[in-house]
Amino acid sequence: MVLYQLIYQSQSLVPFETPELEDLLVQSRAFNLAHHITGILLYTPDGRFMQVLEGQKSVVRDLYYNHILLDPRHYNCRVLTDGPAMRRSFSTWTMGFRVATAMDLRALLCTVPPDAPGLLVPRPHTRPELLDLLQDFVESCETEPWLEHPRA
Repeated sequence: MVLYQLIYQSQSLVPFETPELEDLLVQSRAFNLAHHITGILLYTPDGRFMQVLEGQKSVVRDLYYNHILLDPRHYNCRVLTDGPAMRRSFSTWTMGFRVATAMDLRALLCTVPPDAPGLLVPRPHTRPELLDLLQDFVESCETEPWLEHPRA
């Protein structure tokens, strides 16, 4: 199996409260466990999501394009980056979860200066850069025990 990662962001139609987040995580974790998917979900109180999905390419793409993208609870879905990977970045979670702030997401998604002279337009982070930033963010966050769900 070739490992594949997809990172997307979206906006919820209404803010999720704790019961809705718990339901979402229970459903996601059960599906992901059955389909050998790992990842992390970030959620902001103003209703923004950012998620990393890792697994077999066909399974991850099917999940995103045929389920997540069609979910009526959110809109403005956008793939930030995707492609093959050498290893899982969130291998211990069927679906990790962290609450983030708008400032956290802005810092994760900010552009970086051009890496070559003559390029005037900033570029988005590459997938490895973004994954490193996400791992640092996850490690620096405190979380509630119900949010943790190690991979079985």
